[in-house]
Amino acid sequence: MDGALLALIAANVAFVGTHFAMSHPLRAPMVGALGAGGFQVVYSLVSVITLAGVYFAFKAAPPADLPGTGDIGWALASVLTLPAMVLLAGSLIGNPALPTPKAEEQARAEPRGVFRVTRHPMMWGIALWAASHILIWWSWRTVVTALAMGFLALVGAHMQDRKKRALMGDAWMEWSSRTSYWPRLGGFVRTGPLPWAVGLILFVFFSWLHMPLGGIAAGIWRWF
Repeated sequence: MDGALLALIAANVAFVGTHFAMSHPLRAPMVGALGAGGFQVVYSLVSVITLAGVYFAFKAAPPADLPGTGDIGWALASVLTLPAMVLLAGSLIGNPALPTPKAEEQARAEPRGVFRVTRHPMMWGIALWAASHILIWWSWRTVVTALAMGFLALVGAHMQDRKKRALMGDAWMEWSSRTSYWPRLGGFVRTGPLPWAVGLILFVFFSWLHMPLGGIAAGIWRWF
């Protein structure tokens, strides 16, 4: 296996592994030793360093060493990316999984917007984005990194359920009973116009950005 690809695999393992470790088994002892503020500083620093490692290893790996799946693959990837952007856009509004003072109040409220699709819209948005990049089968560096990010998102969502249940008790149990880990496709028609509008803007913008940053036309720009 190419040395650059091995370095990329190691960088992704480091990013995902440290994220899981600090978010779960090491979190309590680190907070006890460093305090909440110190933990956040170390957590952020390690995350930035390991993510930078992924970036530089990604740039060093071959850019296009797989045969690709042609226009069919690009079309399917585009279809997946739009709902991914919708989920990401809506995940920032009324999300009890985010560390806010209103988390319990939000967890007891009726699910609205993208939470009618899944209680983990941000994680599933990342997972769908990852799946879209695997579908095009463009390069090993893309496949490796997308697999790592998709794994982090979906396993992280499952582990987040356990952590939030321990922290929030009945409030999170109530939220879990009225929402779903797995996406409910019918929920997309009940998200309301705002997540779709913002998601569409993000879809068009990031698809356009694909060319200046990656040198590859993506989304609607591949055909226009």
